Amino acid sequence: MKEPERLFDLLDRRRELCPERPVFANKVNGQWEEHNVDEYIEKSNLLSYAFMSKGICRGENVALISTGRPEWNYVDMGVQMMGAVLLPIYPTISESEYLYILTHAEVRFIIVEGENLYKKICAIKDQVPTIKEIYTIAPVEGALNIKDLYALGETTRNPEGLKAIKDKITTDDVATMIYTSGSTGTPKGVMLTHRGIILNVLGIKESPGKTWTRSLSWMPLCHIYERMMNYLYQYLCMETFYAESIAKVAENAQEVNPYMMAAVPRFIEKMYDKVFRKGEKLTGMKKRIFDWAVDLGFQYELNDKKRTAWYNVKHAIADKLVYGEIRKALGNNFHMLVSGGASIQPRLTRFFSAVGLDLYEGYGLTECSPLVAVTNSYAEEGRKVGSVGFVLPGIEVKFDPNTNEIMCRGGNVMKGYYKSPELTAEAIDEDGWFHTGDTGYLDSGGYLFLTGRTKNMFKTSMGKFVNPEVIEERFKESPFILDMMVAGEGQKFAAAIIAPDFDMLKDWCGRHGVHAQTKEEMVSDKTVLERYQRVIDKYNATLGNHEQVKRFRLVSEVWSTENHFLTPTLKIKRNNVTAYYKEVIKELFV
Repeated sequence: MKEPERLFDLLDRRRELCPERPVFANKVNGQWEEHNVDEYIEKSNLLSYAFMSKGICRGENVALISTGRPEWNYVDMGVQMMGAVLLPIYPTISESEYLYILTHAEVRFIIVEGENLYKKICAIKDQVPTIKEIYTIAPVEGALNIKDLYALGETTRNPEGLKAIKDKITTDDVATMIYTSGSTGTPKGVMLTHRGIILNVLGIKESPGKTWTRSLSWMPLCHIYERMMNYLYQYLCMETFYAESIAKVAENAQEVNPYMMAAVPRFIEKMYDKVFRKGEKLTGMKKRIFDWAVDLGFQYELNDKKRTAWYNVKHAIADKLVYGEIRKALGNNFHMLVSGGASIQPRLTRFFSAVGLDLYEGYGLTECSPLVAVTNSYAEEGRKVGSVGFVLPGIEVKFDPNTNEIMCRGGNVMKGYYKSPELTAEAIDEDGWFHTGDTGYLDSGGYLFLTGRTKNMFKTSMGKFVNPEVIEERFKESPFILDMMVAGEGQKFAAAIIAPDFDMLKDWCGRHGVHAQTKEEMVSDKTVLERYQRVIDKYNATLGNHEQVKRFRLVSEVWSTENHFLTPTLKIKRNNVTAYYKEVIKELFV
């Protein structure tokens, strides 16, 4: 069958290849409700007819603010098929960020998930003169609803007109625009084409198992990595179950038994921390067996040929006693975790793969649709610990000879930043190379390794360059540290702000007779500080002298998207953290 050229080509492909298999499922009144491809196509078409009758123009931006659910896809395809551009926005950002994006994108029509988001957008509606109508997916009293659009589409059916529009849409047309999460500055509207996203889908289509039928989705679909995976599931005729929330991922996985899901490194780190805390509560022989199995997992070789017969015997024992119980937390079929957004700790790649949850990595950026490279299962040695895999077919990569910055060129690269030709010219040079801002290298086997972000590096007063992300990832291997930011621009040494994992720390305090109860009491307790100093000393021993954290401060705040310390993709907003802890950072260098 001909490969899709536009994203909405996935619809007819799905109906032809597997018409009987459900496409999506979500929880409705406590029960999983499945949605088939005929419903998918029908409701997408109705929305296209409605948008056409509303006078939405080709190339116009239509905003969608919602968590993952079947209706997200209906709106996505309905917008794309009539030549408009879907503008998905995170449901968790602030009113000021919504105000900026909706104003900058000159949005007239918005679809939001429910009452909370409806109220948030209504609060700024008068400040965005272009906004004409706001629709909700869930019923909200007094609000226009998506069912009104379905009804309008029913009465204004125009299949010939829609086909005429679709026929004129090319693979190089903009399919969607995504505003970057703005970890260091004002969000930019990234214009992505059908070609770029499909290049990603086709580049990784061989990695999942041929017989896999179910996936679980919990990340926001406005995250381009999750969205691309969502298209991959549709391409492979898998059914996608949308989790109720991040807190219910494990519960939902046990209910639907998925084969795979995508995640960000922070989520995977939290998964491991839960396993670790459970083991810490064991005693006696059970504790010794657990610790032995965890240590064995950290020694796991991804290549079957590199594991000795004796290791395999021990692994079989560990699987029966420990690993099997960990797998049960994600259902009976779970085989693959796909990590994107940042580098994953090598020990976690080994550990979860030993458990039987193969951990695959992808590297890219929103501007790259999003993938540049990915680990895969069809190469002789598809995964190598610490590597983000092979560069995808159809994409070129080279490195700046002075900084080792990764540059890529290919159909996956964005068309540019919306209404920002100057910024586009800064990011994409005259020869078409996109400058990623990441540093890295290719080894002799063609594996891509990341080494940091050029814009986050700083120089100490001693003239030494420090890559804070490398240091932070090393220290975050400790279950005591949830988040950490290293600072030291122009200073004699590096120092760190540390946000503890308070679940872990509270358990530790209880076991060691530390009577601190509140977060504020814990971060200032002498015994706690001594324990963290041992953590600092342990990881400092693995770093060069100029990279070592000489001073640190524990803070009582939990960093999150709500307090704007983290982006929606759970990366540190360094500018915000630096501004909030300005005085603390100053004291670290006194």
